[in-house]
Amino acid sequence: MTASVKEPLRILADNPSPLTGPGTTTFLIGEDDVAVIDPGPDDPAHLDAVSRAGRDRISHIFVTHAHRDHSGGAARLSRLTGAPVLAFGGATAGRSPVMTRLAAQGLVGGGEGVDLDFAPDRLLADDQVVATADWSLRAMHTPGHAGGHLCFQWHDTIFCGDLVMGWSSTLISPPDGDLSDYLRSLARLEAAAPARLLPTHGSPIASPLPRLAELARHRRLRTAQVLTALKDQPDSAAGVARRIYKVRDALLPAAERNVLAHLIALWHLGAIVSEEEINAATIFSPG
Repeated sequence: MTASVKEPLRILADNPSPLTGPGTTTFLIGEDDVAVIDPGPDDPAHLDAVSRAGRDRISHIFVTHAHRDHSGGAARLSRLTGAPVLAFGGATAGRSPVMTRLAAQGLVGGGEGVDLDFAPDRLLADDQVVATADWSLRAMHTPGHAGGHLCFQWHDTIFCGDLVMGWSSTLISPPDGDLSDYLRSLARLEAAAPARLLPTHGSPIASPLPRLAELARHRRLRTAQVLTALKDQPDSAAGVARRIYKVRDALLPAAERNVLAHLIALWHLGAIVSEEEINAATIFSPG
């Protein structure tokens, strides 16, 4: 980050939780043309604060993905400011072929805030650049947490949404999340070599490459733990999660969805098998 580039303005929504940490951070960049990144939940007080911070100069509203804690306030903020909403697509956009097939067969998400009402005004393609005299943002399609997840590169900083967080690992809940996509997206951020990452939840990540490597190692370790658990006893995602996770009860549903993501990835590779259609209660065995 060069000294001439002004820091983004951060406005924290009042929506703390086990999955959002301190809450959703809405970022604003620019002076004459102000870009908003992740408007946050549909909270009138938060969106009024964002609108006032933009000083009637908000020209674009960017959304990393269609989860309500990120996209829920987009339509209201657009009405307040007249600015268009830009994103990869709606809640089901960008799903991998395997997740699209499983969703068609009845696999549903775990209720983690998918915003089925979200409808952006403009669709952004991978590597598309949106620029004004004030700023330039490059959209990077980074599925994994959600099929339509985007990161936004700004100078040597990347706004990384929920793909990377410093305080927690990322929820991957099929069919919206896909572990194989997630690992590829981590590798893409690593190749981009940003100077820092700005997650929508939690503090900035000043050393991105070690954090990205740590997250990839964490997922490989989880995969090994899942395989070991199944060798001991065929089981479902819920059963495996209770055996390998050490978390409080409030986080166990998220742990089960993460385990399901690992099980589906292993099943797709042929490392494990199931005698029934894939759903949240499916029993898996070693291949």
